[in-house]
Amino acid sequence: MSTIHTALNISAGIDKNAAVSGGGGVSSLDEKLLAAGVSSEALAEAYSAKGKGGAGFFELLTRKKAIDEIPLLRILSEHFSIPFWRELPMESINIDFTQSVPIHYLKKHKMVPIITAEAQVIAINDPANFQPADDLRLLLQTQNLPMVLATQDAITAAINLAYDMSRSSAKDYFEEMSESTADDLISEISETADLLDETSDAPIIKLVNLLVSGAIKDRASDIHVEPYSGNLKIRYRIDGILYNILSLPRRIQSPLTSRLKIMAKLNIAEKRLPQDGRIELKIADRLVDVRVSVIPTAFGERVVLRLLDKSGNILMLSDLGMHDERIKLLNRLIKSPYGIILVTGPTGSGKTTTLYAALSTINRSEINIITIEDPIEYQMDGVGQIQVNPKIDLTFAAGLRSIVRQDPDVILIGEIRDRETAEIAIQSSLTGHLVFSTLHTNDAASAVTRLIDMGIEPFLVTSSIVAIIAQRLVRVLCLHCKEVYTPDEETLANLGLNLSVLQNNTFYRKKGCNLCMQTGFRGRSAIFEIMVVDDNIRRLVLKTSDANQINELAVMQGMITLQQDGIQKVMAGITTTEEVLRVTRSLNRQDDIVQET
Repeated sequence: MSTIHTALNISAGIDKNAAVSGGGGVSSLDEKLLAAGVSSEALAEAYSAKGKGGAGFFELLTRKKAIDEIPLLRILSEHFSIPFWRELPMESINIDFTQSVPIHYLKKHKMVPIITAEAQVIAINDPANFQPADDLRLLLQTQNLPMVLATQDAITAAINLAYDMSRSSAKDYFEEMSESTADDLISEISETADLLDETSDAPIIKLVNLLVSGAIKDRASDIHVEPYSGNLKIRYRIDGILYNILSLPRRIQSPLTSRLKIMAKLNIAEKRLPQDGRIELKIADRLVDVRVSVIPTAFGERVVLRLLDKSGNILMLSDLGMHDERIKLLNRLIKSPYGIILVTGPTGSGKTTTLYAALSTINRSEINIITIEDPIEYQMDGVGQIQVNPKIDLTFAAGLRSIVRQDPDVILIGEIRDRETAEIAIQSSLTGHLVFSTLHTNDAASAVTRLIDMGIEPFLVTSSIVAIIAQRLVRVLCLHCKEVYTPDEETLANLGLNLSVLQNNTFYRKKGCNLCMQTGFRGRSAIFEIMVVDDNIRRLVLKTSDANQINELAVMQGMITLQQDGIQKVMAGITTTEEVLRVTRSLNRQDDIVQET
């Protein structure tokens, strides 16, 4: 018997009565747990519940919050002489095991084989659960794989990554299928769609699954299915930019669209009118809400899928990429007792994320927060959330009238789309409520002009608006491949800079590597301008609604513009000059379409 098994057998017979009484029979492991702050009652309760519902002794201790997972694993590492790895090496991991070991088996027993050039181990979370580890060795035909301890999160992340990497892409799958004749392929797909076959082996179903899972793996926010005269294009929007992913034969368009419409519970027979639907998916441990939009075009129905990761964590204000001074300013603004705070920007610029970061900052048990949204993008404990449903006349305006009768302190309106919603929002703010909302304008000053254009009286705008925040998202340079360079004078001039800034600042540009899909960017960060509506701006708005004059006054009073905030991020090495110019200037959308590399 191995040393590990001997140690486990010795410790497995810990006497729970001795543990509780504190007698001389207490084992060294119990002593270490008690010394770490685990109560004798918690130990006794874990012993009595061990095995119920499949949970082990050590998992029960952490589940009942008797001890945190990492301190527990450090104790177990010392006691059983098994190394504890805080992080698992996932670069260049061998994923061959995914072909012979079911994913649910590894997740059930919380273990994963880590086989790289530097390490060959089995990462486990519970050292007492050694039998599944022995079985895994047999499956892998490697009897000498040592064990290491790792957290449940690290093991789950490693499992998901390995099986994601092993799953072929939609492009690979289609190329493999194309080895047969094209006619046979299309025939097989068409028959499956017509029969509404729900088995995962059906080609069209597998193709759709690979498209969606591939998009999530590539961090895409949207999937575009676009029919043209000669082919069917599949594009992903990643970090705000569209990438051509796949080109399929034109004949696949009808069955592919039908499959997506079936998943979204839409009418597959209706091909003349636009339709909107929704799909709820679970991929690995992630819940994904998919909004489906179908419109008729000259060459067939065009489908766009918007992917919302519901398992994503709500960000805090400090996570948005603001400078400390502006975080302090925003913290002060969102604690106003009443008034309206607007966030402006184009679709997909992160407005809702910013609003929820503000809500999470002020969310307390003594405050009643109610939201009305379309769609509900984040789930937040302690907040009442209403989904807009125009089919039953539950619009922003109608829902808002009911919300004000629910005794709210804070109201979040997903978007001010019309005069009626704007009027109710303003009346709510004037009667003692703090209102958050979004508006589609180019900058902060234009929001005032937009509200007045809707028909809102200037005196109501000035008496209700507390602040207006404009924002954009810029792509963040990949940390692994960005390179230093010296920008030319013309590039600096476009940002309003001169050559003197090169003396004390380092500029970076994109390069491209496997980790960033050769784009040079990975992730996005926000740039902001915050216009506080003070007495000077109020007096100007009562005289004129000219956005240029309002903006000039705000800048004179110290407002940092979107471009100035972007320049600060360029000098900090976060993004590039081209990115800042792309999002702060009006560019042709065609510039955002990148060909497949």
